[in-house]
Amino acid sequence: MELQTGREAVVRVGVATLWASPEAVRAVDSPALAPRTDIAAWIAGMDADQQVGDCVLSQLLLGERVLVTELRPDGWAHVVAVEQPAKLDPRGYPGWLPAGQLAPATALPDTDPLVVDATVTALHATPDGPVRLPGVVLGTRLATAGPVVAGWRPVHAPGHDVPLWIPARHTAAVADAAPTAEEVLAVARRLLDVVYVWGGVSSYGIDCSGLVHLAWRRFNVRLPRDADDQATATTPLPPGSERPGDLYFFARPGRGIHHIGIVTADPRPGDDRRMLHACYRQRRVLEERLPADRTATLVAAHRV
Repeated sequence: MELQTGREAVVRVGVATLWASPEAVRAVDSPALAPRTDIAAWIAGMDADQQVGDCVLSQLLLGERVLVTELRPDGWAHVVAVEQPAKLDPRGYPGWLPAGQLAPATALPDTDPLVVDATVTALHATPDGPVRLPGVVLGTRLATAGPVVAGWRPVHAPGHDVPLWIPARHTAAVADAAPTAEEVLAVARRLLDVVYVWGGVSSYGIDCSGLVHLAWRRFNVRLPRDADDQATATTPLPPGSERPGDLYFFARPGRGIHHIGIVTADPRPGDDRRMLHACYRQRRVLEERLPADRTATLVAAHRV
């Protein structure tokens, strides 16, 4: 099967990057454009300014569904990421990526779904055999292809005709119930010190709304991709009633929401609040007491 305009496809690489346009990519971006992406090398090769370039819109994980809306002769595909709600398009988040990072969507056997619970892992040709698909990250959904063998689980992978194998300890069952605040915070804290990358949605590099999207995605809760859309999709709280696992939103006077963080402690008298967030200023994920300038732009607390 081949990709077709107007049909769904799925991501066949560990992490695919969604670009503003094919012309926006830079020489430094080549590891993220390859048919077998190397996101770690891509991020390591960028300087601090390149890590926050607005050419990157979002990222998609292995197996994530997209609607193909255009195929260019030069190998680029315009898609709508239907699993990332956005105000930009009612169908999902729009952008461009290399068509070689996609595979036609096919029906998989009706098996118990899994989610990757390791920060980073890989899919292998055989149990403990050669790596066939590197860079598979936390929050990736997989379909079981059979029983565990010697601690390894077979899974279906887009673009591969035969099952690949992942350490069973790197997977978890997809949750049926809503997660607790403690569960979400535990996942988010595993991403502490991950580098800040504008548009990032992976354990290699992530931005503020990407951190929130990924932490809840691990538990099969689909939140929008961007902070302002996340505010629309969540429930406002009375001031001072926020609890760990809720969300803080930030905006400058007369401007829209520009930042989001996850509440990590009950508020205390004197505007003593704490949050975990992907910080643009310090270029990493950190947990901290809100400094005065953050408190000055805090406009809301919401609950998922």
